[in-house]
Amino acid sequence: MSVSGRPDGVPVRIIVSERRTRTISGRFVSGTLEVRVPVGVPDEVVSRFVSKLRDKEEARRALGTGPVDRAAQDEALHRRALALSRTYFGGLLIPARVQYVTNQATLHGSCSVRTGEIRVSHRLAAMPSWVRDYVLVHEIAHLQVPNHSRAFWRLVARYPLMERARGFLMGAGMTPVEVPDVADPEAVDAPDADDRQVR
Repeated sequence: MSVSGRPDGVPVRIIVSERRTRTISGRFVSGTLEVRVPVGVPDEVVSRFVSKLRDKEEARRALGTGPVDRAAQDEALHRRALALSRTYFGGLLIPARVQYVTNQATLHGSCSVRTGEIRVSHRLAAMPSWVRDYVLVHEIAHLQVPNHSRAFWRLVARYPLMERARGFLMGAGMTPVEVPDVADPEAVDAPDADDRQVR
């Protein structure tokens, strides 16, 4: 039996069981993820299983425990996006829907230009508001420019904390899209192949 976990995450307790023959199981007991593993299961298999369950629990904690909590957070996020649109885009770029999602662990957000929907990683729920604001401004800008051209970055640069927020995201392991030199005449303004922009 061994205990492991991240200081900033869900504690984990691994229990190797001789009675268990084929499957790995996990459940939460008093805030700790207890994982029961058959003898001989490779460490990398256990690690993947634990990582998946721990990420789900962290997402649940970040977004609340039920659908009412999620709906309220999504509604607040959408209201914030509308306020940022008014501040930085004169209210002309209006997302149809803005919501947190749990399937973007390393990406910070995505936007579907076709539907006007913006999705933001649940990890941003626990980050400073100025970082979330940057991500929202970034995704809202895609409603006007569906690529990462110089024109796009000029729109995003209206947000005064852009560089600081990008640094924060990199430190959190969420790699932001590289910004081209907007003064470089060789920078390409070609649109991306897909209208669904993912960062």
